[in-house]
Amino acid sequence: MSDTNIELISTISEDNKLELALREIEIPQPGENEVVIRIEAAPINPSDLGVMFSAADMTTASQSGSADRPVISADVPAKFMGAVEKRISKPIPVGNEGAGTVVAAGSSAAAQSLLGKTVAFIGGGSYRKYLCTKVQSCLELEPGTTAAEGASSFVNPLTALTMVETTAIFNPVVQIATPKQLIY
Repeated sequence: MSDTNIELISTISEDNKLELALREIEIPQPGENEVVIRIEAAPINPSDLGVMFSAADMTTASQSGSADRPVISADVPAKFMGAVEKRISKPIPVGNEGAGTVVAAGSSAAAQSLLGKTVAFIGGGSYRKYLCTKVQSCLELEPGTTAAEGASSFVNPLTALTMVETTAIFNPVVQIATPKQLIY
């Protein structure tokens, strides 16, 4: 395992500025029912864009920093600062889900069973090198499945499921097709 870990964070300052930056963080150590995943793929979902850019006017974006630690800054219009007041001066890790290889595991049998395997996960902070998460937040991928293929295993499928269930609740006339009916 590498001796460095970086993550993408989004911060809004009191002077109406959004800042996206990479910061160095410690490599996590897993607890009994946790695993450390080397992130190999993480999608960008619409909810990720909301965390990343918030209410910033991205037409004002500029880049600073260095090649290995770039920083993107943009203005947040004053009229939106009240809506983001709970975020002010708080670095928010970005990314809802992803996939990668389990490189360290806690002592539980469930955690140990994932060591060396490719897993998808949900839980936030996925735009980083190494992430520690609970075993229950992981989905072991079938052998031969790449991290890129498994990285979107949670958010979009759960959104679709929720939409179908909500539609069926509010409109009982709607019939839900079975997977067999969807095959052309």
